[in-house]
Amino acid sequence: MEGGVDFLNCLDLDMSVQILMYLKDPSDLVCVSSVSRPWRDFVIANGLFKQLCLRMFPQLSRVAHVMELNKCGAKEPVEVGSSYSMNWESLARDHRVYATLARVCTSFLAEDCISKAISASSTDNYPDESIENTLRSADIVPPRALYWSSKGQKNPAVPETLIYKLKSEFCVITEIYIRPFKAFFQPGSPIYSAKSVRFRMGHPKSPNDLGSHLLGDRLPSADDTFIWTYTSPEFPMAQEYCLQKFRLPEPVLCIGGILQIELLGRVQTQEVDGLFYICISYVQVVGRSLSPALRVEILEPSGTFVLKKDMQGKFHTQPGLPKNEAREIPNDQWQRRVRYLQHFVDILQGNANVVEIEEYESGEEEDGAEDEYPL
Repeated sequence: MEGGVDFLNCLDLDMSVQILMYLKDPSDLVCVSSVSRPWRDFVIANGLFKQLCLRMFPQLSRVAHVMELNKCGAKEPVEVGSSYSMNWESLARDHRVYATLARVCTSFLAEDCISKAISASSTDNYPDESIENTLRSADIVPPRALYWSSKGQKNPAVPETLIYKLKSEFCVITEIYIRPFKAFFQPGSPIYSAKSVRFRMGHPKSPNDLGSHLLGDRLPSADDTFIWTYTSPEFPMAQEYCLQKFRLPEPVLCIGGILQIELLGRVQTQEVDGLFYICISYVQVVGRSLSPALRVEILEPSGTFVLKKDMQGKFHTQPGLPKNEAREIPNDQWQRRVRYLQHFVDILQGNANVVEIEEYESGEEEDGAEDEYPL
């Protein structure tokens, strides 16, 4: 670092780690790693990418260990050598895997992540009012309307659940869209929405739990069939015929590829029988599949899992710079960020006044966001 002082050499270990943990953007940690070999080794040795991922996704606290698959898709050979070299290789492997995960989860093209419908807690007229109808964006296909309907209930507090399988067992989900059904063919065109909605994500307790299930069957209690690794807050649902957006407070890692929608409370009775129903015409789950480049292996009965990076797996990338150009990190960009860190340390040590730090231009990093970081 010509013309400057390496603050990592001036501060104790804990202080240096605490400063670098303020970085919330993976590209910032990449810039830090690119300053020099000692800085890169510092990031690896202290697992800063792993700590960043754990802050982003608490579900990763259940990772037992990480693994890289070689070009043939087989496990890497068992490491031999000194305990130090084996420990360093383990830290470096964690660094590479978690850096890839952080990068892809913060810069991606959103897509519909639902693969298929699994089950509904009840269905009024199967198969005409099946949960499968909620996967079609058009809710009227002549000669009939397409929607899922619950069974009628006298008690408006009785909830319903819809369960879906996502496109892969490892996804990052940002938002869910739901459109309640409007019964144009009934007097007054009532809208059969729920009062509120909540979301759970997880995985089957056993791989065989879904193997023999038919769409019209009712699964045993969802809590007996699935392990939920995430439960969202409760969101109010409007009694309106529109595609309603429910954005999760933070992006969520779905480990296991199962999503449950809990429909809480009923607001509309059917005139013919006076019972409360919930009817949904369309469901969309927005996020991104992380497979095949990243995958998980769930370890039973502990419920922990192995996080794997497939060296042959690729992510879909946005059009942008050629691959060799996109991998380059502009010198002025990381130098500006290093100066920012140095100024922050000077403030802590009382050697500088608090001044307004130059803001980074928001568009500088977007072109290369989807390309692999140089690790």
